[in-house]
Amino acid sequence: MTILEISKLSVHFGEEPNCHEVLTDIELDVAEGEFVAIVGFSGSGKTTLISALAGLIKPTKGGVIYRGREIDGPGPERGVVFQSYSLMPWLTVEGNVALAVDQVFSDKPVTERKEIVTRYIEMVGLDHAKNRKPAELSGGMRQRVAVARALAMQPEILLMDEPLSALDALNRAKLQDEFSDICQREKKTIVLITNDVDEAILLADRIIPLKPGPNATLGPDFKVDIPRPRDRTALNDDEDFIKLRAAVTDYLIDVGAARTEDSDDVVELPNIVPMDFSKGEKLPAAYEEASKSSKQEGFLHFSDLKKVYPTPKGPLTVVDGFDMKINKGEFVTLIGHSGCGKSTVLSMAAGLNEITEGGIILDGRHITSASPDKAVVFQAPNLMPWLTAYDNVALGVDKVYPEASKGERHDVVEYYLTKLGLKDSMHRKADDLSNGMKQRVGIARAFALSPKLLLLDEPFGMLDSLTRWELQDLLMDVWKRTQVTAICVTHDVDEAILLADRVVMMSNGPNAKIGNIMEVDLPRPRSRKALLNHPDYYAYREELLEFLEAYEGGANPSEDQLAAIKEKRAARLARQRSAAAE
Repeated sequence: MTILEISKLSVHFGEEPNCHEVLTDIELDVAEGEFVAIVGFSGSGKTTLISALAGLIKPTKGGVIYRGREIDGPGPERGVVFQSYSLMPWLTVEGNVALAVDQVFSDKPVTERKEIVTRYIEMVGLDHAKNRKPAELSGGMRQRVAVARALAMQPEILLMDEPLSALDALNRAKLQDEFSDICQREKKTIVLITNDVDEAILLADRIIPLKPGPNATLGPDFKVDIPRPRDRTALNDDEDFIKLRAAVTDYLIDVGAARTEDSDDVVELPNIVPMDFSKGEKLPAAYEEASKSSKQEGFLHFSDLKKVYPTPKGPLTVVDGFDMKINKGEFVTLIGHSGCGKSTVLSMAAGLNEITEGGIILDGRHITSASPDKAVVFQAPNLMPWLTAYDNVALGVDKVYPEASKGERHDVVEYYLTKLGLKDSMHRKADDLSNGMKQRVGIARAFALSPKLLLLDEPFGMLDSLTRWELQDLLMDVWKRTQVTAICVTHDVDEAILLADRVVMMSNGPNAKIGNIMEVDLPRPRSRKALLNHPDYYAYREELLEFLEAYEGGANPSEDQLAAIKEKRAARLARQRSAAAE
């Protein structure tokens, strides 16, 4: 039975000739008890759609029909959870939930309303924190409060607008599992807006892409015929999951490629090199490492690295005994739970954080300070907001290529900005760019310096999943040409595999060290689309997920447990290759 019907819904903002057409002719029927996930790119109109379903904005054309009646505003039968928590900061967890319950169930006795509040706070696992205020809660806990508040209103339909997108990948995965359990118990009709394909498959009965705007429309339905409950690690062995994940991802990648297709008019990169030290000029110390190296093996050596921070309670050892060698041109990713020292290792490699014990040797020289031979891309791109994208990149290029002509330096800047999809935006001020475009500028700036070492600290962590895919593929395309030695810190299992020759898995902190190193024997050049169709990909993915599960909640798995995880991948790969050979 249909409970919610979207009929020829269009939402346009403004008046002609400056009318912004966001959604056009959206049609969808949602059955009672069904869980529908709508997946789309940033800016495609997902939040506009959920606002129209909630009755918070009025459609330009068409409408939303609930149980045969067209809605004309918000109603208690439709609960909403937004990306931002929208909690009252002066109220406790209990007070925030009670505020909604008292409004919706004002005719019920006080004791009954209190029981409703208590039930849903317990359901989201916050009974221990019911007297805390939002400022005392983590991001994940605040989002639990928002979910408890929506559920406590006991709506027939729950509308969720990217409720977990502000969380890091590991906390997001944990809450996805909790949401899945809650949704099964509550048996609500749910419409989820998300940019995460895995989240959609884990939770939904049906997945529907929202094509990019303007004039965004819904794409084809993808039915999720996977039995519940769904375990994210076990799904890696499920052929239906693998096929569905590939189908949805391929569709979205194709749509995204059509939207952002680059011009064929690409600037040729001039054959110039950084500063030449052969002529004996007295140069700033920051540039002394910029020459090329013939060293291949052990190009970068972390030697028994240790980092200790002083605290009021005494010394805190964050990283203890990090030891490995990285070859020239190798791409390594670091993964592990929050607080395991990944970013600390990266900041010491960049020369931005003092080393307590041990050392880091790059191309035969100890790293003691920051310099242009070590380019860093942070989670926030740190651009000069008053300069254009072009000028932000040119700042470094002008310093590192002093003997190149003005035209050659111009071509270096334009080459990398064009390669990263910014040909038409390079002369816009950084402050006018989207987060994804700013991060593209940051990556272009790093590559344009021709560094010996490229360090990326959660470079796509602030971006939605679909924008991350685009930038990961762009990063791989540019890296393929430069073959710069690179280290990337990430929480994203798929990103770790896509980028890396080796994935370094960190143990829990404090006293974090290398827990395991996984060599990724997958062909290059790589793209997300190609990897999803590779028979070995899910064996690597399963090992990383099981490794993270082994360290969940601060656990300290044994060597035997970690070895068993590695052996499981090796056995699966052997089975797959044997079957392929027959």
